[in-house]
Amino acid sequence: MEAQTVDVLHVAALAIVQGLTEFLPVSSSAHLVLLPVLTGWPDQGLAFDVAVHVGSLLAVIAYFRRDLRTMSVAWWRSVWQRRLDADAVLAWSVLFATIPVGLAGLLLGDLVALYLRSPLVIAGATVVFGVLLWVADRRASLERLERDIGWRDVCVIGCMQALALIPGTSRSGITMTAGLWLGLTRAAAARFSFLLSIPVIALSGAKVSYDLAGEATPVAWDMLALGALLSAGAAYLCIHFFLRWLQRMTFTPFVIYRLLLGCVLFVVFI
Repeated sequence: MEAQTVDVLHVAALAIVQGLTEFLPVSSSAHLVLLPVLTGWPDQGLAFDVAVHVGSLLAVIAYFRRDLRTMSVAWWRSVWQRRLDADAVLAWSVLFATIPVGLAGLLLGDLVALYLRSPLVIAGATVVFGVLLWVADRRASLERLERDIGWRDVCVIGCMQALALIPGTSRSGITMTAGLWLGLTRAAAARFSFLLSIPVIALSGAKVSYDLAGEATPVAWDMLALGALLSAGAAYLCIHFFLRWLQRMTFTPFVIYRLLLGCVLFVVFI
């Protein structure tokens, strides 16, 4: 009974942390590296990673379901009727901005896993990209919305998103940073980042699922379901309150948090 309780606490903590940090600009990888070290928990495994990412994916789809429905209709209209309105452009922007990180993952994923998945790299990236977010936030013109994005913006944000392969960067953080540099409002940069997460999480989840299919390890489906459910709930609440926060406040608290987190990682792992 005690072991089962520990397992449930392990699953709950990791799922909630992943759900929250997937969409905040604070690096989910940094938290998922630090939490097992501080608690002494074993690695959660590939199956759990897939489950919690499915939860995050379901949360962002549920939150933006109306936007996604409108964008999907507009996208199909642009394909079959050659009618390109703002919603169709936004849909195409999300698709094209995903290409760089997809190619980078295919070409460089093994090298990143071999050479960059160390606590010190995560700590350094957490600090460096936190400082970049702070600079971008202070210098942002905050004049544009996500439906004002052009093809140059798509290329910049897409290429910056590829940097998220470096553990500790934070996919959300680097895409929001790029959006701010390009003049998007804080909320618009976050919304576009969240929309970008849908194909990225789906692709990464598919890849991990493919890797998992070759393993003959037993799967605790009840724990995976719990992880997915908790991750989805945490991610949904995170998106909702984070967007409300950005309507009135800046990214500065998240920058400070990243710097403190990076320092903790350096202290723990040096």
